[in-house]
Amino acid sequence: MRTRVASAIVRLALAAVLLPFAFDWRSPLLASMRPAALACLIVVPSILVVAGVLAVRHAEPPMLRALDGLALFAAALALVFTATLELRFHLIRHEVLAAEPAALERLGRHLIVGYTDLDEVHALIRHRAIAGVFISAGNVSGLSAAAVRRQIEEMQEIRRDQHLPPLWIATDQEGGDIARLSPPLARPPRISELLARHADRAEGFAAVRQSAREQGRALADLGVNVNFAPVVDLDYGLVNPDDRFTRIHERAISNDPDVVTAAAAAYCDGLREAGVRCTLKHFPGLGRVFADTHAGGANLDVPSSELAQSDWLPFRTVMGRPDVFTMLSHVTLTALDREHPVSFSRAAVTTLLRGDWHYGGVLITDNFSMGAVYRSGDGIGGASVEAINAGVDLILVSYDTDQYYTVMRALLAADGDGRLQPGALRQSDARLSRAAPASDRSSPTEPGLSSTR
Repeated sequence: MRTRVASAIVRLALAAVLLPFAFDWRSPLLASMRPAALACLIVVPSILVVAGVLAVRHAEPPMLRALDGLALFAAALALVFTATLELRFHLIRHEVLAAEPAALERLGRHLIVGYTDLDEVHALIRHRAIAGVFISAGNVSGLSAAAVRRQIEEMQEIRRDQHLPPLWIATDQEGGDIARLSPPLARPPRISELLARHADRAEGFAAVRQSAREQGRALADLGVNVNFAPVVDLDYGLVNPDDRFTRIHERAISNDPDVVTAAAAAYCDGLREAGVRCTLKHFPGLGRVFADTHAGGANLDVPSSELAQSDWLPFRTVMGRPDVFTMLSHVTLTALDREHPVSFSRAAVTTLLRGDWHYGGVLITDNFSMGAVYRSGDGIGGASVEAINAGVDLILVSYDTDQYYTVMRALLAADGDGRLQPGALRQSDARLSRAAPASDRSSPTEPGLSSTR
């Protein structure tokens, strides 16, 4: 009897442990282990269900029958939720890929995706369903530079056959620990390290420009045309032991906005000379933010007037150049909008950046797979619609490719029922057309902001 009770308790405990994962196993936070998670969430509950059915049949005391029944129910629930989420994903994926080609192409202009399956990203390119591809460390692991170059060329060849502008090929190659393409490329130094080597500021900025030029040539040789750097968040020295990914205190250039502005301009000059666009990140500045938006929401509780005199100086000065992209973070700027992260806040994008600042350049979101968006009240689909309507040009889904289908399905639905504003799309299309890599409008000799300002 004791053995039977213990067995029922163990089965109930296992099912209870699996249930939370079954409810949310398609979370981006579990993307790297999703195949193993699916196998576990199918096999283990199935075994528990079979064991539970057999146990209920032979359970005689009412208490034991109830315990066995509860364990059986929990295991069956885990199995049902797992299968339901998997089926739902495949239905969404099928719906997106079967959508009207013209709609896919029109909305796909606003999406850049990362990938784990090369065939899948090729399929999205063939469907004209994306505007660009994010290349990460996992995509180049074990490959030579020549092999990476061939893979990127294959992607662009599909676009050429379609008579479409080249894809944006983006990466994170900041320097130091954040260098997704090293190896096969040499690991570049951090901007802060380059500045620290030179007592004379002008020499330091010149070194930053030269390093960026070399870095840009290496990226361009692979086929990369956008680098998600430099980080222009100011360094306030905040250290959060639970912050696994953002770690601005390690990546920031300086706590002096003038130094950050000049160094960022020098860096963008160097990349531009090699034919690669830079990306200022992460507006409105994460240096004062303690929480990690990869895991969940985070607030920036600072008045706009104070930010305008400090954190926003590098952004506002350098982002006015025609060859610069600006990345929007997922922090909530409470002075403007307490309900939405900046990446899809109309107050931040429409009113502040597009309105007050008259910014007409390309805005790209940080990764929409991050917890601050995925777990927001709008969800990743609703946030995508809000972002485009606010005036965002490119939505980045760099970590979990599966989330692309949720984003595109939401955009298709909003486009179909009139919730996606045609004017916002037209204005964004015009900005993207001006920046398109095919036109190569930003000549390496185009004058820009002086690197020593």
